[in-house]
Amino acid sequence: MQWAEVTVLTASEAVEAVTAILERYGSNGVVLEDSGDLTRTFVDRYGEIYGLSPEDYPETGVRVKGYIALELWSDELVSQITTDIRDLAHLGIDPGAGHVTHRIADEEEWANEWKKYYHPVRVTDRLTIKPSWEEYEPAAGELIIELDPGMAFGTGTHPTTNLCLKVVESVLREGDTMVDVGCGTAILSIAAAKLGAGAVLALDLDPVAVGVAQENVAMNGVQEVVTVRANDLLKGVEDTYDVVVANILAEIILLMIDSAKQVLKPSGTFITSGIIKDKADTVQNALEQAGFAVQEKIQDGDWVALVAKHAEV
Repeated sequence: MQWAEVTVLTASEAVEAVTAILERYGSNGVVLEDSGDLTRTFVDRYGEIYGLSPEDYPETGVRVKGYIALELWSDELVSQITTDIRDLAHLGIDPGAGHVTHRIADEEEWANEWKKYYHPVRVTDRLTIKPSWEEYEPAAGELIIELDPGMAFGTGTHPTTNLCLKVVESVLREGDTMVDVGCGTAILSIAAAKLGAGAVLALDLDPVAVGVAQENVAMNGVQEVVTVRANDLLKGVEDTYDVVVANILAEIILLMIDSAKQVLKPSGTFITSGIIKDKADTVQNALEQAGFAVQEKIQDGDWVALVAKHAEV
């Protein structure tokens, strides 16, 4: 099968927004080539990337590559995608160069190419992410999240995911319940189950992500704890939870703050990530106006996670 490979050169803060734009036009997966990876320091034992070649990366910014089935593609889409990306500036998101190109690619050419960059990575003291095709011998007490991203965005190596995993590990208590909004590959949900959560609800609007999440949940043997379903943010969620986690764009977090407060238990914790540092104050202010108290702000490079509780607690 052939696909249109659409390549967007953009800024780091616009990666998730560009991904969403490509998904709107039919892309079911993306490959990221981030110039920042060339200067990142990786720990040899658990480093998820080895032997990087500068030829595979842009000089600056991030290349986001999306793949759209040829029956959905027309060359006119290049100008439409370019316009949508430039319009991100109106939302306060820097699109960087915003340069869009495309070519026709065979499925086998791209489907497994990214796997050479993805290896086991120790994210926290207890949690290690292991791709399903890799052999790995865990140390005593090490919890393994086996993951196959498939065609869903999210391998667990992005700073926003790392931030969430670390916060979930520190916040979650044995038997707690959690809802994971925009679950993607379900990595956070699986981590919560491995850490002893009593029940986890994993939600995503993208049916491809839902399918991949269900497969990953089954692969990790936590289907008795984690329920995956298609859902638009927290709409229709009636139960209350000890933890709500949302690793999505700041603009989307702002839309769900009130509903998150409704589904959280009085002593519950709201974890938000996917927030570019320039928007952290906006999200924090909105949380506080809604009656949350931000207890912790954690930063990794340009990305921020906020940990909040009901102000009255």
